Amino acid sequence: MNASQNQNGIVILGLGPGEERHLTQEAWQWLNQIERVYLRTRHHPVVQNLPERLEIFSFDYLYETKDTFEAVYEAIVEEIIRLGRQPQGVTYAVPGHPFVAEATAPEIVRRAAQQGIPVRIIDGMSFLEPVFSALQFDPFPRLALLDALEIGRLHTPGYAPDMPALITQIYNQMTASAVKLALNAVYPDEFRVRLVHGAGTRQQIVEDLMLYEIDRSPHLGLMTTLFVPALAPDASLEAFQEVVARLRAPDGCPWDREQTHLTLRKYLLEEAYEAIEALDNEDADALREELGDLLLQIVLHAQIAWEEGEFTLAEVIQGINRKIVRRHPHVFGEVQVSGVEGVLRNWQKLKEEERALNGQTQPKSILEGVPQSLPALSQAQEVQSRAARVGFDWSEIQPVLDKVFEEINEVQTAKDEVEREKELGDLLFAVVNLARWYKVDAESALRAANRRFRQRFAHIEERARQAGRELNSMSLEEMDRWWDEAKRKG
Repeated sequence: MNASQNQNGIVILGLGPGEERHLTQEAWQWLNQIERVYLRTRHHPVVQNLPERLEIFSFDYLYETKDTFEAVYEAIVEEIIRLGRQPQGVTYAVPGHPFVAEATAPEIVRRAAQQGIPVRIIDGMSFLEPVFSALQFDPFPRLALLDALEIGRLHTPGYAPDMPALITQIYNQMTASAVKLALNAVYPDEFRVRLVHGAGTRQQIVEDLMLYEIDRSPHLGLMTTLFVPALAPDASLEAFQEVVARLRAPDGCPWDREQTHLTLRKYLLEEAYEAIEALDNEDADALREELGDLLLQIVLHAQIAWEEGEFTLAEVIQGINRKIVRRHPHVFGEVQVSGVEGVLRNWQKLKEEERALNGQTQPKSILEGVPQSLPALSQAQEVQSRAARVGFDWSEIQPVLDKVFEEINEVQTAKDEVEREKELGDLLFAVVNLARWYKVDAESALRAANRRFRQRFAHIEERARQAGRELNSMSLEEMDRWWDEAKRKG
């Protein structure tokens, strides 16, 4: 019986990666039996060698009439399902293998199953095999396989850089540029990569070049794939998680194995402060190192939590990921906000909604969430900011300045040490409020002032050594001269 007279149903056929020689025997036999085939695209080298008697239809026109690839694929799926219901059925042919880098075939199979339409798959060689041959590369034990269109929409690569990656559909300069920008978040410009064009065809080209050059290649096209080698075996969060797990294993480090959430508290605080110090010093190398030390503490706590059956690192990451997306509907959703103040007001509203959804009672005060362990200046500025969000604030800065001078006067007129300590606290609180009004972080400002004092006092000490003098033998006026000298130096 002629295949075209079969009952309704869908045949999805893989055309292989390029030339006629890559068609499977099953595919070739089927193409010689049927009278009509629908192609996702004619832009495939094997099409010119299909049986001459075969009536060919393609969906290329949809790429010109639809705004997005998603819309193109949806239209194709709907049409193939419609044709599949007809008595003669339909044969739908796609480049490569129907289930390798092919968006339409899986969706057709899913919808056909829902509607009781029979589907037959005729396998084809995918583009992967000739790409591996061109690269002389074995994908085992690990390889990331990604779509250039997806990567191009991201700001980071979206996969662990300690494994090699194949990025498909680098079909034009714009796509290559978008992919390059995403990869640049992790890989340096000079990182060596390879572009494979027309893998498995007689026009196959393999280019070895640097990452920044990929959008300059004159060979970019529908059959271009980018190969990105592993950055380094220790360049991913997953690799670091394995290191920490190894430290905590029965044959790991005795010190690390003994640690608990409580014993690690002081290290978490110390590493946070050391990172802040690197920020204060504007030392990028030190900051990189200190952030690594801080990350160690986070991964250690997550590892201990997993061992205790509390939570996993994946849950930590997923939790903060969802929270940040949820609390930024003006970025990831349709909400409109005006400026920073609008963002903060919406943030507070979302936090209250989250508490209600989680069955948590409303806090007695909006200040309850301010950690008591914060440094005093930071704590003061945060409680002031929260109070200001609900309108407990002056409308202009002059009363803020007046309050500072009022508190200075009360310090001067304090009756005893107890009252003076109280008034000095009020003065500091008022100065923090002034810093908030000037949009200055009080904690950072005082840390910077401490750093300047240390540098200038070190200059006095150095000048005293040069003069053969002891500081305690010098007058304040003498030291002031060197102080002023240090100020002039910056």
